Parts: sequence; C-alpha cells; structure tokens
Amino acid sequence: MNKTLKIAIPMAGFGTRMRPHTWSKAKPLVAVAGRTVLDYVLEQFKTLPKGIEKEYIFIVGSYQLEQVSQYMKDNYPDLTCHFVVQEEMLGQSNALYQAKDHLLDSPVLMTFSDTLIETDLGVLADPAFQAAAWVRPVPDPRRFGVAVTNEDGWVTKLVEKPDSMENNLVVVGFYYFENGSDLIAAIEEQQERKLTLKGEFFLADAVNIMLEKGIKMGTQKVQAWLDAGLPEAVLETNRYLLDHGHDNGSDFQAAGVNIIPPVFIHETAKIKSSVIGPHASIGANCVIEDAIIRDSVLDSNTEVKALILESTLLGKNVQVSGKSQQLNLGDNASIKA
Repeated sequence: MNKTLKIAIPMAGFGTRMRPHTWSKAKPLVAVAGRTVLDYVLEQFKTLPKGIEKEYIFIVGSYQLEQVSQYMKDNYPDLTCHFVVQEEMLGQSNALYQAKDHLLDSPVLMTFSDTLIETDLGVLADPAFQAAAWVRPVPDPRRFGVAVTNEDGWVTKLVEKPDSMENNLVVVGFYYFENGSDLIAAIEEQQERKLTLKGEFFLADAVNIMLEKGIKMGTQKVQAWLDAGLPEAVLETNRYLLDHGHDNGSDFQAAGVNIIPPVFIHETAKIKSSVIGPHASIGANCVIEDAIIRDSVLDSNTEVKALILESTLLGKNVQVSGKSQQLNLGDNASIKA
C-alpha cells in the first residue's frame, strides 16, 4: 500500500436510540469501560501494518462538529484528521459521498462509529486485496445483511435480511476498498439509479454495483463484534471490554470499599462504604458513597449516594440518591428517589 490510507468514519446520525445521552453529546462520545466509544473505534486500527500513513475522515452532523473535532484535537493531536458535514441524513453512501474529495484515488477503510470489532488488519499488507468486507458467522442471519460467496470465497453479492439461513456471514459494517474512486463512482451510479431503502442510500447497494463491475472482494472474519448503538448494547460492550483486559480494579484501594472484578475505576474517583462490581465503570471525579453499583457505566463528575444501581447508564454531572434503581440518565440530571 503505497498511498495514504483514508479511514472514513460516518457518524452523522441523530443517535435517537441512545437518548437521553445524545441530547447533549455525539453518540461516539458516550462512555464505556473507562473511555469513550470513539476511543475504542480508533483503537481498532492499531493492528494495521506498520509504516502505513493514515488520515482520518470523520463525517459528522453539523451539531456534532464542534464536539468531535475538539475531542480529537484534545486527545489525539498527532493524528491527521478531516471533518466533513453531512447536512441531510440520507444514508451511509451519501455520507461517504460528502467526503469524496478526501477518498478519490486512495485506499479506503470504512467503519461505523457505533460498531467495534476485534480483528487483525495486517491482512491489508497483501497487495492482492481489491476490497474486503469483515464478517461474523451467526446461527440465524435473517435480521442482518450477509455476504454471499462463491466456492473460491469471493463475495458475489450482499443481501439484506436474507430469507434463508444458507449464507450466514453477517457483514459487520467494516470495509476496505483499494481505490476510493471506484467506491465513489459506484455511489454516483447508486444515486442515479435511486437505489434507496426508506429514503436512505445504503452502502450495500453501492458495493453490489462494484461487484457487478467485476471487483474482487474477499471476506475477513472478526473475533468479536460489539455494538454501542443502544443502551443495553453499551452495557453488553462494557461487560466484554472489562472481561477482556480493560479492568483496573486491582489498582483501587480504599477502606470500606469492596471491589468485585472486573471493574474500571478512574484514579480521580472518590468512593467510600460501597460495593463496586462486577462490570462497573466509574468515570473521572465521580463521588460514590454508601452504594452498590454493578453492571453499570458512570460518566465523569457523577455523584451516587445511598443507592443500589444495576444495568444503569449515567451521563456526566449526574446526581442520584435514594432506593434501588435501574436508570438511564443523560448529562446534568439529578434524581432523589
């Protein structure tokens, strides 16, 4: 790969399924396992072959631009980043088309901002790669999009919500294209042919156009496929990440505090007379007193007192106290039960 790899990350959706959190923050900035979802999205690219130059293209809504660009500037000042605004929510292909000036004549790696995978991207060092879709075999693929392959393993088409379970390679929303110009040309044809679903241009239709024109697309299986697009999915992803190396509970020591691993506790959190865990993530400057917290994520500067929390998401600057609760509160909320 001689040219700079462009990593395109569409994230311009309104995040309605993650409200109330997305009323005040971009969905990729929701907390999980001690960091943000966006941090874990970026971590996926650490397995790229060494020596590849990278540029990141974030396709955002106008309301997200300031938050996401400032977050990247503050936390990843050494990365080369571009920000493109998608004014109308017209789908995945439309999002990439807004970024066409950055994608033409370059290899492109694309992922969604609420999908996390574990895979080895070292395969991109193979010059034979024209395109690839990352997949995960599942027992029942009928509610997903799948890759249909021939006897040689090459993708022949992508099918959304197949009727049968014969093809069970679910596409996880992670793609590679050797030449972004081919992708943009396919999207232009998709738009000319008005290939939409519920008014949106989905990437699968553009990929099928590329396949019709003879592009050779392989598949790569992922070891893990995580979602952060729903509150319950964020909690499940939090469990997985804490179970797989992102816990730091052994670093926290305080009298009267019982830690049940795995947990993440930020070093600035203040906790007393409480039980934390399993699968609890406690953000920076949180204050927790006389509480039991398990299977929950607390963002920074949140205060919990005299309360049992389970299966709960709390945003920043939240205050809760009282009896046992299962809560889903965005930033700056206050509840006394």
